[in-house]
Amino acid sequence: MNERIRAKEVRLIDQDGQNHGVIATSKALQMAYDADLDLVLINPNQEPPVAKILNYGKYKYELEKRAKEAKKKQHTVDVKEIKIRYKIDTHDYQVRIKSIEKFIAQGNKVKIVVMLRGREMQHSNLAFDLANKFMQDMENMPVVIEKKPQLEGRNVTLYVAPQAS
Repeated sequence: MNERIRAKEVRLIDQDGQNHGVIATSKALQMAYDADLDLVLINPNQEPPVAKILNYGKYKYELEKRAKEAKKKQHTVDVKEIKIRYKIDTHDYQVRIKSIEKFIAQGNKVKIVVMLRGREMQHSNLAFDLANKFMQDMENMPVVIEKKPQLEGRNVTLYVAPQAS
């Protein structure tokens, strides 16, 4: 900006958007001061760099405003966790399926954890059966199985993500 511009020449665009071509930086700076505005480098990587005469405070405000709008529109993907035991009742199972549908519709990933306590570790095959049942019931949903059911400590876990469209 202004005196901090180190290039000898710049491609100048004035406050009205008119292109003045390649001119000396000192002359461009004088034109900016005459208009009571600032000389700002818009694209410093080009040869010669592109500079524009504008109100720097207003320009900075517009950039921040655009960045805020872009941030508002982006969606962060969360990993929602559903914990169950392998002795789950049918109604509770249906409620968990509906929760998974809701999370997937929101664009979030889902981690399904079948917990095993104490002696239930001997029946880990039942936990795997339940995880596979979840996979079968989710076949008609727009999902991708990211990680197949596997034993992690005392839990059988399964990762599901929404299908990329």
